[in-house]
Amino acid sequence: MSDVSVRFVVAVAVAAVAAISLAAAVSAASAAHDYGDALHKSLLYFEAQRSGRLPYNQRVRWRGHSGLTDGLEQGVDLVGGYYDAGDHVKFGLPMAFTVTLLSWGMLEYGGGVADAGELAHALQAIKWGTDYFVKAHTAPTELWAQVGDGDSDHYCWQRPEDMTTSRRAYKVDAEHPGSEVAAETAAAMAAASAVFRAAGDAHYAHLLLHHAQQLFDFADTYRGRYDDSVDVVKSYYPSSSGYQDELLWAALWLHRVTGRRDYLRYALDNAEAFGGTGWAVSEFSWDIKYAGLQVLASQLLVEAKEQRLRLSAEEVAVVEQLRSKAEYYVCSCMNRNPGGAKHNAGRTPAGLLFIRPWNNLQYASGAAFLLTVYSDVLSSLDQPLRCGGSGDDDGEPAAAGDAGEVLAFAKSQADYILGTNPMRTSYLVGYGAAYPRQVHHRAASSASYSHDRDFIGCLQGFDSWYSARRENPNDLVGAVVGGPNGEDVFNDQRGAYMQTEACTYNTAPMVGVFSKLMQLEGQSPRPAPAPAEDL
Repeated sequence: MSDVSVRFVVAVAVAAVAAISLAAAVSAASAAHDYGDALHKSLLYFEAQRSGRLPYNQRVRWRGHSGLTDGLEQGVDLVGGYYDAGDHVKFGLPMAFTVTLLSWGMLEYGGGVADAGELAHALQAIKWGTDYFVKAHTAPTELWAQVGDGDSDHYCWQRPEDMTTSRRAYKVDAEHPGSEVAAETAAAMAAASAVFRAAGDAHYAHLLLHHAQQLFDFADTYRGRYDDSVDVVKSYYPSSSGYQDELLWAALWLHRVTGRRDYLRYALDNAEAFGGTGWAVSEFSWDIKYAGLQVLASQLLVEAKEQRLRLSAEEVAVVEQLRSKAEYYVCSCMNRNPGGAKHNAGRTPAGLLFIRPWNNLQYASGAAFLLTVYSDVLSSLDQPLRCGGSGDDDGEPAAAGDAGEVLAFAKSQADYILGTNPMRTSYLVGYGAAYPRQVHHRAASSASYSHDRDFIGCLQGFDSWYSARRENPNDLVGAVVGGPNGEDVFNDQRGAYMQTEACTYNTAPMVGVFSKLMQLEGQSPRPAPAPAEDL
């Protein structure tokens, strides 16, 4: 184990939760899945999504440099960052959400990632995003929120190395505010700051925290919906929940990282007005952060119990209200809220959470992570899960489960993704014998740039590659695709994009989940494959 690994493990050990008692509740038998292998493949996926000049140690060799002039037209360096899915637009909001979840997973379960020999890759995955955010935050009240045009991009089927579509960049600033993207980027940089501080890189951690604080101030001082300022994003990543959830989310992350009471007071003082204590939701996504911030707030009670945080009676009351909404979300996922379908998330016949047909696994993977974290909260507080029904605080909810049951449900969602499902296919590409072979992804479905550098034109790609009824020439290893429909049926065809397209924020929460399950099951991490296996 490297010196950095040792420092990281020591740092996260303070927050680690003993899983021995939960292991019996989750599984008395050996695990059906190799979570260490799933963890390795998940982190590999982010290298396939890289934009910019690829490093010498790039493991996904079928990719090449791309987007090397991003920002040039606007006179700013915007090279780098991630493509969110199978196209080539760099959308700031889902990219930041991806980095926040990767960082949160490392803060909770980074010890397992280090044990698996994947710490360096996890740090690199986070840093590829945060390096880009540092570039994109060009002034205290200026953040470049998007590079590329979704409409022109979707008319082309080209590898990123051959892009001929618009690379125009769009920003938010004091005159054209974008509180969602600014606050989410603040949350991402704050959470990442804590990761790098734990890993021993104090300088980089300080740089990220400085940007995070400026971005939060920008988001809060100049409030406004980002899709009003960046109109071209409305067809792709519009903000349905508004920006108040992102402001609460970012404030809680800044408090967790800095310990400053002013961030805590901001979150608790605004919890009611911003919907934190009012919104009882059944989904968690790049748009709707309420369940995430409610679970994050619930962790404050653990800190208070362990005497790492002092909360007044008034603060405890607000945190408990936030926690009640977190429990509504958990109970909804587990179908334990009274009131039927109105108060519980949908399910497929085989038990997969089903929120909506397009890219449904983003909701299942996010739920798997939040429930994993919340099971640790229940275990630390030595309290049961309480399910009330409407999300109201009238009366005392009845106990409806324990930490082990919550974790068992999270595990069931992870196992479904890995192949425990009626189709007997893994929805994590590259894991197991059966997995999607026609992922809706321009680069993966086209000839590898490393082997064939002949230019692929905009429409030529549709004729030569998109319409081909054959497997992708390159496996997008580690990608979690959109997944099956509401009847557990999956159509592995490139044109079935609602099921076969993958997104970075589908895989990001699974990194922490796989790490937790690997440790829980007592699996010994296998050595990572040689780079040649990752081509």
